[in-house]
Amino acid sequence: MSIGKYEKLAERNRRLYPKGSIVILDNMYGEPKMPKGIKGIVDEVDDIGQIHVKWENGSSLALNVEVDSFRKVTERKITHEM
Repeated sequence: MSIGKYEKLAERNRRLYPKGSIVILDNMYGEPKMPKGIKGIVDEVDDIGQIHVKWENGSSLALNVEVDSFRKVTERKITHEM
């Protein structure tokens, strides 16, 4: 049995964006109320690879890595920004 596209994407995203990771949004396709630069904390990655985030504006919209643009904040960057 081969692993499908979404299973591979979900595995990859779970590895790259574990729960608690901090992300910064650059652009969320079709969501004009989600401003560039907003920060959020990863809550989970679902079975099709969408990254569910708790955003600082109270939203809980998921990121789709195929259409949305965002960055993961590294520990080094957090320390540097303080």
